[in-house]
Amino acid sequence: MESVAAAVTRLEALAAAEPLATLAERFAAAGHELALVGGPVRDAFLGRAVNDLDLATSARPDEIIRIVKPVADAHWDIGRAFGTIGARLGEHTVEITTYRADAYSPDSRKPEVAFGDTLEGDLIRRDFTINAMALRLPGRTLVDPSGGLDDLFARRLMTPGSPDDSFGDDPLRMLRAARFAAQLEVDLDPAVVEAMGRMRDRLSIISAERMRDELVKLLCTASPRRGLTLLVDTGLAELVVPELPALRLEVDEHAHHKDVYEHSLTVLEQAIELEAARTPEASPDVVLRLAALLHDIGKPATKRVEPGGAVTFHHHDVVGAKLARKRLTALRFDKETITAVSRLIELHLRFFGYSDAPWTDSGVRRYVRDADALLERLHILTRADVTTRNRRKEARLRGAYDELEQRIAALAEQEELQAIRPDLDGEQIMALLGIRPGPVVGEAYRFLLELRLDAGPLGAEEAERRLREWFAQRSG
Repeated sequence: MESVAAAVTRLEALAAAEPLATLAERFAAAGHELALVGGPVRDAFLGRAVNDLDLATSARPDEIIRIVKPVADAHWDIGRAFGTIGARLGEHTVEITTYRADAYSPDSRKPEVAFGDTLEGDLIRRDFTINAMALRLPGRTLVDPSGGLDDLFARRLMTPGSPDDSFGDDPLRMLRAARFAAQLEVDLDPAVVEAMGRMRDRLSIISAERMRDELVKLLCTASPRRGLTLLVDTGLAELVVPELPALRLEVDEHAHHKDVYEHSLTVLEQAIELEAARTPEASPDVVLRLAALLHDIGKPATKRVEPGGAVTFHHHDVVGAKLARKRLTALRFDKETITAVSRLIELHLRFFGYSDAPWTDSGVRRYVRDADALLERLHILTRADVTTRNRRKEARLRGAYDELEQRIAALAEQEELQAIRPDLDGEQIMALLGIRPGPVVGEAYRFLLELRLDAGPLGAEEAERRLREWFAQRSG
């Protein structure tokens, strides 16, 4: 964290530069207040890059448009009913919101919007003190009515007023608390944690989409464990992803020293580390992180105690894939994400056993074919799923997967493995066999694909010969 003096210098430089300098001048000339608020001010004190320019003003939405329109390249209603107008000025995008004083009614999913009259009143209604600071423009005066700067330097997350009032106004703030705990590495005030547990049922009025978005933001932090643990310990996870706390009841047959819940959090951490190492320039991979977190959620439903006391979870990969699809659908994830996550969970056990009996080339081809575009994610998930404390076993599994990746690379170079297709396409099949489009063409195509997976590239001539043999046997 930067010193106060250094942060103030950064804020002043930001306020003096475009587009804030022009906006401050125009709002002042129109007789309205303007202030940089929330995240940008907080991040300046944390020494983090300030990317979002969030502003608050005494002007109402129509007046904001009138002031901004002459200097903006474009403007739009982000949520005019909620008092927010967006604008693009050169390379910068800003959001300008009228001072607010809104709250949720006890049974509503949407806030009752009421515009406020003062900056201090707007700040006091915000979620946490560290987000309730502002830089008044153009005078560049820091406004901190609830002691957010002290809390920020103490690494403490508190609400401006009572937690009951804050979470009662917007229950989503309870999920935001978990996200900030992970993202900013702050400790929650005990009163905040207690209120999260006591008021968790209030979260039921929040839409699935808003809960989904907060879960995604949490998973995209550098280390989500702290936030996820907080959700589970307060009971909030029961309303967002109940399959996660359910894992605390299960003991992993492969690692008796830890339960499946702790194992899943460790797999998520290791997947994030591997993601950073293998794709350092990429954005956080939500699909991979969801799959890592949920990969074992099929275990509670498949737990069996065998004669002799051994615990098994047969087919938990298949069951877990179905449960993940159901949960992600309930959270309104898009179909592409749902399909990819459930497929990774279904495939996450495929590798185990390879170290005892390495696959044939056919087995390697099928592994690549089944993973398809998810292959790199499957590599990471499978490697991350090794959490044993037995160093010899860990080294053996790591070495086996190194070998598998090397074999995939070698076969890919020889056979264009990422695009496995039969040696003949549908048109060639119909011409060769003298048949019209229909089920038989599909059967022939699948026969040739299985042949390709088993034997590798055959060439058109050999493929034709084998196809004729297959067709003659089928017709006979």
